[in-house]
Amino acid sequence: MIRILTGALTVPEIRKKIGFTLALLALYRIGAQIPVPGVSEEGVRAIQESFGSGSALQLLNVFSGGALSQIAIFALGIMPYITASIVLQLLQVVVPSLEKLKQEGEQGQQRITQYTRYLTVALAAGQSVAYVFLFRTFSDQAGEPLIDPFNFGTVFMIAVSLTAGAMIVMWMGELITQRGVGNGMSLMIFASIVSGLPGGVSNWWQSGDQVFKVLLPFLVLAVIAAVVFIQEGQRRIPIQYAKRVIGRRMSGGGQTYLPLKVNMANVIPVIFAASIMSIPPTIAQFITHDPANGVQEFLRYGSWAYVAGETIFIILFTYFYTAVTFNPVEQADNLKKYGGFIPGVRPGRPTAEFLDRILARLTFPGALYLAAVAALPTLLFNQTTQGFAFGGTSLLIVVGVALDTVKQVEAQLMMRNYEGFLR
Repeated sequence: MIRILTGALTVPEIRKKIGFTLALLALYRIGAQIPVPGVSEEGVRAIQESFGSGSALQLLNVFSGGALSQIAIFALGIMPYITASIVLQLLQVVVPSLEKLKQEGEQGQQRITQYTRYLTVALAAGQSVAYVFLFRTFSDQAGEPLIDPFNFGTVFMIAVSLTAGAMIVMWMGELITQRGVGNGMSLMIFASIVSGLPGGVSNWWQSGDQVFKVLLPFLVLAVIAAVVFIQEGQRRIPIQYAKRVIGRRMSGGGQTYLPLKVNMANVIPVIFAASIMSIPPTIAQFITHDPANGVQEFLRYGSWAYVAGETIFIILFTYFYTAVTFNPVEQADNLKKYGGFIPGVRPGRPTAEFLDRILARLTFPGALYLAAVAALPTLLFNQTTQGFAFGGTSLLIVVGVALDTVKQVEAQLMMRNYEGFLR
């Protein structure tokens, strides 16, 4: 493995892409440590106490690499862009004009990307203003003013700084996708979660619960093995192409397969469900500041109500997102257009119905897998550990992004006739 990795780094083009990716991720982590202008250090320390175990904002803080609790320039992270991307993908199903743009190829995709950026600016601006007022209530409750003086000019400056930071993060993510290795948005979240691993290891090592110290490594290994096993699992549908006679020559023919992954939605349902579950406690925290009261305690991270709600949303979003990204009717039409068919299944509508049945059977275990990986570690260890570094959601995202990145590097190595990582 080390020999192959060393050989891959000797390829100048791949080495430049890896260096470019690491450099932008380093800049992202530096920006996550620089506070926005206009906030006091005492107020920031008071804010950080509100991000303790069970806080509704804790998961969002993990996705930002701790920048949210420090009110840094990159406090919003990449989440506004991911949310905007998901919303645009969902709208393509119900809005005819967006669906038409999707079918126009690269030019239409550029228009959709531009709409995604505009929506990201709007979401980032709205979140910035909401966070300013929410954090002000936290600091005032602790007796440490976060913003002094609190007026329109100061609030506007902080909101603009946070929104601009989200735009810079979006720009760096797109640069990584275009010129680096892997998906830039996923790698941003990956870097944010991994930055919390040292704190998670410290909490684990200093824990006085000996059962927790012994069982946690085995649980982490079990979650990683489950993620790798399911992420790589697929159902291969055999495809036969008919031979065609063109002039005096016979072309076409042959047999291949259509790979249907068990988990076609990847980690998108988990991120979306976690974001939705954080909304009610955050609103309740905005209204009342007693963390042991009402909705905040009922939907506290790690509670049975939180896990049950997150599980339901994960299953629903897995089915919905899979239906959005994979269209059996479109796949059947493409097969018919290029002379392909599934042995034993008639082309056209019967093929679409066959693919839809197979997809429904695959999606159910995939949805249960996502829900189990996200929920079980939380139920077992949330009351003991103080961080999310070993949480099921975090491990699922980290392992999934790592697998996708390795596959992309593998593909580039295969293009250059190098032996790849995966055997």
